[in-house]
Amino acid sequence: MEDFSALLEEMEAYGRINRVPIINEQGLPVLLATVRKKKPHRILEIGTAIGYSALLMAKEAATDVEIDTLELSEERAALAREYISRSPYSDRIRIHIGDAGENIQKLAGKYDFVFIDAAKGQYPDYFRKIYPLLTEKATVVADNVLFRGYVMGKVEYPRRFKTIVKRLREYIDLVTKSNEFATVIREDGDGLAVSQRLPKE
Repeated sequence: MEDFSALLEEMEAYGRINRVPIINEQGLPVLLATVRKKKPHRILEIGTAIGYSALLMAKEAATDVEIDTLELSEERAALAREYISRSPYSDRIRIHIGDAGENIQKLAGKYDFVFIDAAKGQYPDYFRKIYPLLTEKATVVADNVLFRGYVMGKVEYPRRFKTIVKRLREYIDLVTKSNEFATVIREDGDGLAVSQRLPKE
């Protein structure tokens, strides 16, 4: 088995050179600290890219963790599969190719951790679709929820981002105004919403 740190460095370099959107350096510690604290057994990731965050979550999760990760691009999924096959977690991560909104509805079982890092305009839809799959103590982390400062700040956003900003605001409303979740919006990186499901009274 090759050196895991060297594999991650290779993936980071590939991401930089090819402008592949892997989680940014400021947001990553928040995600990994949350996984380390929760030690989830089943993780759902929406947005595989090249498999970088899936591998890092696998390292910090419970030793018996299983990860289902969803990726639209066949090309990226193939690259992710290649990287993951070179890691110690190749038998723990399954990649599902295709539209995430459709594939979520084909999944079975419950997840105690979900990481959303895909099409920003789909976040509310993703959340509604993953809801039936969440365990009673599930944690949901969504990346890029502040989207360049346009979502909660007073920064004027270009017209082309109107739908994304609207949907991300809707997502934040969904998770902050729900009495089922305690949500913290972290401003690290491009903003992460960390939503912890509350125990039923």
